[in-house]
Amino acid sequence: MSVTAIIIATIVVGGTGLFIGVFLGIAGKKFAVEVDEKEVAIRDALPGNNCGGCGFPGCDGLAAAIAKGEAAVNACPVGGAPVGKIIAAIMGEDAGETERQVAYVKCQGTCEKAKEQYTYTGVQDCEMMPFVPGGGPKTCDFGCLGYGSCVKACPFDAIHIIDGIAVVDKEACKACGKCISKCPKHLIELVPYTQKVTVACSSAAKGKAVMQSCDVGCIGCKKCVKVCEHGAVTVENNVAHIDYSKCTNCGQCVEACPRNAIELK
Repeated sequence: MSVTAIIIATIVVGGTGLFIGVFLGIAGKKFAVEVDEKEVAIRDALPGNNCGGCGFPGCDGLAAAIAKGEAAVNACPVGGAPVGKIIAAIMGEDAGETERQVAYVKCQGTCEKAKEQYTYTGVQDCEMMPFVPGGGPKTCDFGCLGYGSCVKACPFDAIHIIDGIAVVDKEACKACGKCISKCPKHLIELVPYTQKVTVACSSAAKGKAVMQSCDVGCIGCKKCVKVCEHGAVTVENNVAHIDYSKCTNCGQCVEACPRNAIELK
């Protein structure tokens, strides 16, 4: 190969590379996507669990929403107040006070307390129960099925099946809400971390039916309502409910309940 051919080939290759470099540089500037520095800073402050507990598609979605003013600076349930304060500083806002919430399972129908119609040995998943006889082996149609759909959904290992019912570890719970949406019986709710008194039953059945199916089910007798001095307890659909904004955790309703359906922890 002659020296001239080598020089020509070198010029062609070099020219092509130069052309591509210039083209990519121009294209990069023309089609560049502007980055919101606040959004990036907010994303860095978020924990990165991508649990969806905030109601947005992961931490990226929440960061974008906060930067646009479409979500509160303290919207991340996992990060809680500490992360909320960091994001508030980024946005130049006041984070306000955020009360920590934890998931709570409104049932205490353990293997000993809740009666069963038969022994079930099939697929261990609560969402499969509508397809088995009676909606599951337990005679209570409203209680925890105990097959762990909520356990599988929790990304923080904060909920476990103990003695036939789901129990939340409040120290590990981040209030992401995944267990709430997964429970087919709608037994799980968010309560204040400091709340000590809770109604551990969700049965809408009448008193006689409750007593036949569970030893600790609420029968809607309203004794708890009568002793509450703060109007925090009501009975709706045959089961007691507590208004946590009014409750002082005095425990009078716990003592008055003849069925031990109200817990004090």
